[in-house]
Amino acid sequence: MLDRKQSEMLEFAQIRRLEAVSFRSFPATNTHYDGTWAIRLTAGHPAKRLNSVNPLDPQDSLDLENRISKAERRFSSFGRPLTFRLTPLAPPRLADMFGDRGWICHEESIVMMLDLTQIDLSHARDQVPLKDVGRWVDDFIALSEDRKDLKPGLVEVIGATQPETGLFIHMDPQSNKTASMVRCVSDRTMAGVFDLVSSKDLRQKGHARSILLTALLWAKRHSASKVWLQVVAENKAANALYNSIGFREVYRYCYWKPAGEPDTSETT
Repeated sequence: MLDRKQSEMLEFAQIRRLEAVSFRSFPATNTHYDGTWAIRLTAGHPAKRLNSVNPLDPQDSLDLENRISKAERRFSSFGRPLTFRLTPLAPPRLADMFGDRGWICHEESIVMMLDLTQIDLSHARDQVPLKDVGRWVDDFIALSEDRKDLKPGLVEVIGATQPETGLFIHMDPQSNKTASMVRCVSDRTMAGVFDLVSSKDLRQKGHARSILLTALLWAKRHSASKVWLQVVAENKAANALYNSIGFREVYRYCYWKPAGEPDTSETT
């Protein structure tokens, strides 16, 4: 039986692995390291996960004041609001410091994982991934109601993703409109699911579940044994879907910003 210290080490090892595949699956165009803090910035897209400071070691807590000031200057040079993304790998002192300063914790998110060997995919729709990135991004912007000017940045991010990416779209057979879509990134034995969205006019028809299972089947055929995703904690519908398929929570994270800083991002 593992003692408490051994259990914590295994937990941190799993979180570090998930953080590493997350960075590869959604790559920032500029990454600078201050000790074990990964400072990710992307001029072409405002998503918080692409524009945040990510501390990756609970023990790396020296000279916090100076390092926060340096990070703030770096963010300012990119025209981005200073944002820290705190997972269980962050030094506990940071959250305490931010709370004392009146910083705000925005958008708590849950990282979930699924064991692909434990689910039945025999009824999943088999589909070849879409090759037209521009078409996929156009439909994603339309369904998610994102700004159209974000297209070049999202195309750049997808194009810069080194692990193999599967882009999937399901059409509604009656209206012939895009019903749901998702992006899946296969990274050796791990696969990440991103940007699952359904048409508002076609919800409650099983489209989201159907295309998610399509992505899981594709991931399994590309040697993945585990699938992970990130979901906003307050998104009850998405959480219910993921739980019903078999995803389970691994850890949570939250974005911290100084009070008064605008939330300019479009996605997590």
